[in-house]
Amino acid sequence: MTSKIFARALLASCAFAGVAGGALAQEFDYGSFPDYTLRVKLIGGTQYEKLYTRIPEWEALTGAKVEIVSSKNHFELDREIKQDIAAGQINWCVGSNHTSFAPQYGSLYIDLAEHIPAEELAKYVQGTLEASRVDGRLVQLPRVTDVSNLYYRRDLYEDAAKQEAYKAEFGTDLAPPKTYDEFKQQVIFFADPPNLYGTAFAGKDEGMSGRFMEILRANGGDMFDENWNPIFNSPEGVAALQWFVDIYEAGAVPAGTVNYTWDDIGQAFAAGQLALDLDWPGFAGMYSDPAASTVAEHLGFAVAPVGTSGKSGAWSGSHSFSVTEACDNKEAAVSFAVFLTNDESELMEAQAGNLPTRTATFDQAAQWFVENDKPALAEMFTVFQQSLAEARTPPLVPEWIEVSNVLWPQLQAAIVGEKTAQEALDQAADEARIILEDAGRL
Repeated sequence: MTSKIFARALLASCAFAGVAGGALAQEFDYGSFPDYTLRVKLIGGTQYEKLYTRIPEWEALTGAKVEIVSSKNHFELDREIKQDIAAGQINWCVGSNHTSFAPQYGSLYIDLAEHIPAEELAKYVQGTLEASRVDGRLVQLPRVTDVSNLYYRRDLYEDAAKQEAYKAEFGTDLAPPKTYDEFKQQVIFFADPPNLYGTAFAGKDEGMSGRFMEILRANGGDMFDENWNPIFNSPEGVAALQWFVDIYEAGAVPAGTVNYTWDDIGQAFAAGQLALDLDWPGFAGMYSDPAASTVAEHLGFAVAPVGTSGKSGAWSGSHSFSVTEACDNKEAAVSFAVFLTNDESELMEAQAGNLPTRTATFDQAAQWFVENDKPALAEMFTVFQQSLAEARTPPLVPEWIEVSNVLWPQLQAAIVGEKTAQEALDQAADEARIILEDAGRL
């Protein structure tokens, strides 16, 4: 599945919203599994755990019990799953997955299309479902679609003194940034450490690699050429990495951002410590909730900036659930995965600001926002969906995470001043080339 095809798949989640009914309304049979304990490994974190409050419903419905044997951020969970594979210890049934991670797991997971009726699969956005296949096998059921865009504090942009100072310094009106150059300019302008930082970024794991890839593509570059030669150490790549170096050196981001993951950024923005946040739709629910966020009354949304190519390079993909081949009760595991991605589950995800993966949910969510006086979430849906047309995934190949794992430490080294941007990217490209040669792609 190429990133262009995936972009069309994401766009389909807008175009085909509301096309559910008739034969598609048939209820799925969740089965009965008394006295059975289903062992699962699930992604943890602010964006994901509200859905798990539905697990007791599935237990009551089926008579089974669920044992969560692991709940970690996805990077740690990925490492744990690989350790399980290496040790031959796959003693669990359902695992959180992602379109970026799925290609690397080989035969770990079953083909869900062989276990779920076609009429049930027809309820999902078909493009998103197709993007969940690896080598033609449906190895995951998508739970939410991610695409990165901007959250910003309207109170800062509406402050008359800041508007005047910005106009005096840059000769333009203060407004959410439309380009990455403006983004850098503004996060440096707003920064007043330690009281306020312009932004923060995920500085390790695929979070760092993906953000770099996003700006690289926005500048007209890419990770690999058509023959899988690493080309991210291009001038476009150097400029993308220098963007992070510049805002770090300017003190516009917390020094600890090189070790941040998504939840660290989410907590910082909700606490009012950041002016802007380039992030995922799943945080919109928390950011717009006055009980959880100090910026709820001042929350603004804007599409992701564009780079020098005039495009955003928007990074995207889908979180999902998979069922292991080693599972001792695949019927129960499939039932659980379908339950956590059914219409009710998808509406819960949408209510938190996530982009759902079932067609019926888009209209249901829009109505729920109106009925429950949630104008911020309604605005977020409108803004974030604008980015779907240009959305692209990381390369959907088994080697992507391995390449990411040699890339992000080099990006970190440049950001903290241990190497130049060119030196760091050249080293990462050399290491990536070895990985791709060993895999037989080069």
